[in-house]
This record gives sequence, structure tokens and C-alpha cells, in this order.
Amino acid sequence: MNIKKVGLTALAASLVSVSAHAGAISVAGGASINAEGYSGENLNAGTTFSMGNQLTFTGSGELDNGMNVSVSFILDQGDDTKTTTNSATAPSGGTAPFDSHSVTVSSDELGTIKFSGEGGDSATTAMDASAAGNIWDTFDGSRGTIVTAVAQSDSAPGDNSFMYTLPSLMDGLSIDLSYKPQGGNVESATGYGISYTAVEGLTAKYSSTDIETGVATTSGDHTAWHLSYVYGPVTATATNSEYDVGTASSDQELSSFAISYTISDELSVTYGEDTIEKGGDPTDAEYSVISASYTAGGMTLSASMKEAENVNHTTASNEDFEYWSLGASFAF
Repeated sequence: MNIKKVGLTALAASLVSVSAHAGAISVAGGASINAEGYSGENLNAGTTFSMGNQLTFTGSGELDNGMNVSVSFILDQGDDTKTTTNSATAPSGGTAPFDSHSVTVSSDELGTIKFSGEGGDSATTAMDASAAGNIWDTFDGSRGTIVTAVAQSDSAPGDNSFMYTLPSLMDGLSIDLSYKPQGGNVESATGYGISYTAVEGLTAKYSSTDIETGVATTSGDHTAWHLSYVYGPVTATATNSEYDVGTASSDQELSSFAISYTISDELSVTYGEDTIEKGGDPTDAEYSVISASYTAGGMTLSASMKEAENVNHTTASNEDFEYWSLGASFAF
């Protein structure tokens, strides 16, 4: 018997009718201005300017039975590419503003359960961001008409999924369980994640999640680990994410490391690298970044330089790109 799957199914069913009366909702956002540019063989994307356009609506309160309930809605124009227009087939191109939303119910005795109507994580994707900050994502998608980089594959359940965090078992130990309900001809997908922080300066994480598609060639599992250590002003981090399915050519492994140095309370610099191996491809996609940020009086200035090589897993010269960015954000 799969105890993990049975337990999560029972927990989700027990909370299916939980509701709370309307309460006060607060809004948080920020002010930012950004400039960026890409370059590469036969590609001069020029310089583009943008500003932050995300608002987060949150509300929370304590019920009469002592349980805490919170809700979150995110409006982020252009982020949700799945939203369609009135036509059943024409995509909106991501212009719709509504993005991820979730409800969280928690108590000290029962732990925390989060239901994500959209934008949910699996136990693995909740912790599998690369040490260097997912550099590959900067080059994912069509940048001009030259080469489209290969994106990282993962087990994110996305819509209508559950994440359960167990009550504290011991200092420094946290356990998460994820559950994606069964779909048409598809089994439910479950996952677990363990985090340990009891040793000063050290963070260690491991997770594993099912990939269930209903087709043997595209089903499998997604595992990840994370190690980081802080020593004075230096933080060293290493991560690994492995996507393993029935078709070997679809397997992927993302390895990453980063070293950050805090020069002062205001200034910090970071160097990191991502490497993506893809099953059946002889050449790895390689990425690197160097970034710096300076904070003073509620203003943060940031700059980064990124390089990408072999983004489509071959050595063609038009698969190598450079990227730069400058940003200013303001807290008030």
C-alpha cells in the first residue's frame, strides 16, 4: 500500500469543504525600472526598457477553532500565457493580468496545507531553483529568430494541487508533501521534500516527486538536492535537479553552483554557473552569471552579465549568446 498517497488523498478530502467568510485584503507591489539587452551571432536584440507590473493581494485571519487561514492572488500582466481570449482557440499572448492564486490553512498541531488553484509547486519544484538563480531561464524562449534555448523540464503540478507541511518534528527539520489529484486516465502524483537546517550555517534539502502523464514514455520521477553553507560574508551553494522519464532522450539533469560575497551591508556580488545535460545529446548547455547589487535608503541598484553556450545542445556558433541587465527598485 502506498501510505504517502493514501494519507495525502485523505487529507485533501477532509479539507474539501473548508471555507471562510470574506475579510480584509491588503495589496503589495513595488516600483522598479529595468533595462536589458541580448547579443549573439546574427542577433542584435537592442536595448529594451520595462517596469514592474505585479500586484499581490493577500488576506489572513484566525478562525474560531484556532486555525489560521490565508489567501493570495497575484496579478501579473503578460505572465499567464495559458489564458485565452473569447475565441476558444486563439491565445491571448499572455496579456491577461490574472496569475497564480492559493488558499493556506494551518495550525501548530495539524501543520500547514496549501491549495493552489494555479501556479502550484510539487515538493521538488518548491526547492529545485538552481544555485545560480536559473540562468537558463533568461535564454529560454525565442530571442529573435536564431535559436530557441532548451528549457528545464520539471514536475510542477501547477493548477489545483496541494502542498502539506508537517508540524515541527524536531528543531531544524521540515517535511513537505505534494499531491496532484488524479486526472483523466492519469494517476495521482505525489512527492516529498526534506529540509535540515539544525547545523549553524548549513542548509541541506532533498526531494522526489512522481511524474504522472498516463503514458509510460513520459512518466517517471523528478529528484533534487540542495546544499548551502554560510561562513562569514561568503555563501557557497550547490544544487542538482534530475528529471528521469521512460524515454531516455527526454531525461535532463541541471547542475549548478554559486558563490556570493557580502562586501558590506549595502553591497554584494555573486558568481554562478548552470549546466544542463539532456539525454541523447552529446553537448551540454552551459550558462554563467556575475551580478552585483547595491542598496541604500530604500533604493536597490542591480546589474548582471550572463553568457550562454550551446543552448540547443550543439556546438553551432549561433547557439552562443550574451545578456546584460540594469535595474533600480524602490521600497516605500
